[in-house]
Amino acid sequence: MDFARQQRDPTRHLIGITAVVLVHALVVYALVTGLARKAVEVIKKPLTATIVEEIKAPPPPPPPPPKKIEVTKAPPPPEQPYVPPPDVPPQVTAPEPVIAAVTATPPPVAPVIAPPQPVVVAPPKPAIVRNPNPINSCAPSMPGEAMRKNIEGSVLAHMYVDEKGNVTEVKILQATDRMFERAAVNALKNCKFQASADKWVGEQEIDFKLQ
Repeated sequence: MDFARQQRDPTRHLIGITAVVLVHALVVYALVTGLARKAVEVIKKPLTATIVEEIKAPPPPPPPPPKKIEVTKAPPPPEQPYVPPPDVPPQVTAPEPVIAAVTATPPPVAPVIAPPQPVVVAPPKPAIVRNPNPINSCAPSMPGEAMRKNIEGSVLAHMYVDEKGNVTEVKILQATDRMFERAAVNALKNCKFQASADKWVGEQEIDFKLQ
């Protein structure tokens, strides 16, 4: 039998219709007899809630008492028997040697003191007088070689003068040429100054110029 033929079977349709009719009949009966009202009243009853208290844990047991620590004292050291110190023989000091002969010691020699050395005092440096004025005419003349070459120059010299005013030495400190140096030395040696109590040095500047 195929599926189409099963669908056209009238017995299957009759069973379905019967089941639907029975369901509707049960619903109508329930409405008539008041079963539905009783179900609503059961639902409307108040709900009762019970509060369950939390079970408290028992308190912890008390701590045990502290243990007593027993300190045992160390036994005292045993007493040692007394031992007497050993006998030490007394020390015998040797007799001092007897001096048979007395030797004469020579007297100490007195140290030789050297005579004091004389203190050498450096003589004081003579005073320097710049451009002193002689009492005679001793100005140097222009060298002939410089005149021929048409050259000018200058000389710086020191004159060492004694107590009588005489020039004992001439030193050239600076000169532009040897010919001016020779002319200045020859002229300054002939200078004469006034006598004085001390020696002194005259610093002289000489300019050689063409007239």
